Amino acid sequence: MGNVQILLRQHVGAPCAPIVKAGDEVKKGTLIATPTGLGANIFSSVYGVVEEVLEDRIVIKPDAEQKDEFVPIEEGSKLDMVKAAGVVGMGGAGFPTGVKIGTDLNGGYVLVNAAECEPGLRHNMVQLEEQTDITIRGLKYCMEICNASKGIIAIKKKNEKAVEILRKAIKEEENLTIHLLPDIYPMGEERAVVRECLGILLDPTQLPSAANAVVINCETLLRIAEAIELRKPCFSKHLTVIGKLNGGNEPHVYLDVPVGTSVGDLIERAGGIEEPYGEIIMGGPFTGKSTTLDAPITKTTGGIIVTIEFPDLHGANVGLLVCACGGSGERMYELAEKMNGKVVSIAACKQAVSPKEGAPLKCENPGNCPGQAQKCLQFKKDKAEYIIIGNCSDCSNTVMGSAPKMKLKTFHQTDHVMRTIGHALYRRLTVSKQVDQLPNGK
Repeated sequence: MGNVQILLRQHVGAPCAPIVKAGDEVKKGTLIATPTGLGANIFSSVYGVVEEVLEDRIVIKPDAEQKDEFVPIEEGSKLDMVKAAGVVGMGGAGFPTGVKIGTDLNGGYVLVNAAECEPGLRHNMVQLEEQTDITIRGLKYCMEICNASKGIIAIKKKNEKAVEILRKAIKEEENLTIHLLPDIYPMGEERAVVRECLGILLDPTQLPSAANAVVINCETLLRIAEAIELRKPCFSKHLTVIGKLNGGNEPHVYLDVPVGTSVGDLIERAGGIEEPYGEIIMGGPFTGKSTTLDAPITKTTGGIIVTIEFPDLHGANVGLLVCACGGSGERMYELAEKMNGKVVSIAACKQAVSPKEGAPLKCENPGNCPGQAQKCLQFKKDKAEYIIIGNCSDCSNTVMGSAPKMKLKTFHQTDHVMRTIGHALYRRLTVSKQVDQLPNGK
């Protein structure tokens, strides 16, 4: 195992301030950085010695022997222990969990985001299948802290094994139910979860609290339970490694990986890269970003994907359609460059709005698209030959209703990933956006 690099910003808010120095010995669970504003405590994930304290990270050289024991957090109220443990949203957003659940819902809802929406990722489902009981206990703790009267687990219907295990686990739980989701992207978007479970469409500026609810990723529930029952700090992560790997493209799921482990170490653990390859992505195919072998994982890392090589557009004119549910404009430009395309036009999906100046785009109604013909007309007017889209399932479907008629050749930003893992490309929507529910949610 190489050096562990623990970033000082692993959450929404300001970077944490280090409280260790080079030469300090640390253990699993040693507090090494604390918030300077909105944030969450950061802990060492290994036994070792601090080698460097840099502006954005703490570098630790791990000991050859790693014990299972960790430094426990102090006893306190359930909410205080969640805060002390440094739990954040483990699904990618990274909002400090102690802040999110430190509100009185007055009998409202805890909605469990178990959609595992990004194609190719499997760690959430493995957790629900293998760590069911502690996940359910985490949900109950969350409901108790929030003063919620009902917990709803939102999970895609296609995950039949996990659904059946959950049905058995909550059979006698009067206040817990399951809501089945269709297999489309982005059913894991926070407001989509609220809409699907409660029938309430929030404005892009509204939080789930406006629907008397909080949305919690299923791994976050596990870390809540660990903090309360085991007094365990949040220093490990579940994730999936998949792609162009020696031995095949099946997903490799790793539970409780030390935060700060390098991308390269995890890829080697999964068999190593099968050369040649296109890029390495940290995160999912839609919202992930390109990364390097020496980059460290954080509390919010969900996936590491090695892709096939990119097609070569030989300098052809390209239009970019940026979606709130996919990659940013910067990511789309990067993909065009890697495909050797010349960007001549860029547009945002007609439902993508910015809640405030400089903020990331938000979709007005995630997963439900009114059509993109106007944007395709713009690309044609700007003399694009190809378009690269980053849209959700339904938006991609509406693009395909107009782009071929205008002789615009279409790539989706996830194409190189989908081809790598043997997943259907995002073009035409072939599944229903409605699914039958379980009787009484059980």
